[in-house]
Amino acid sequence: MISTVTTTVSTIVSIAAVPGLLAALGLGGALTLISCLVMKQFATAQGPRMTFFSRNLDIIILPLLFVFSFIAFMKVWEILS
Repeated sequence: MISTVTTTVSTIVSIAAVPGLLAALGLGGALTLISCLVMKQFATAQGPRMTFFSRNLDIIILPLLFVFSFIAFMKVWEILS
């Protein structure tokens, strides 16, 4: 597990040197968050049969939402300082 995380982090840090690719990753993450939120709304509207699927989408949504809000906070912080 630790070797996988270390490899992933080193890959992301090396990718960070390419601004265009980093912007594409950010856009992909934002689109993934939006699509997961839409799927959760549809699953919740379907009724009790889809409740399990709706709850499992939280596993994807919460980390993406945390990272997205952190990035937005850092951008605002950068503008204000």
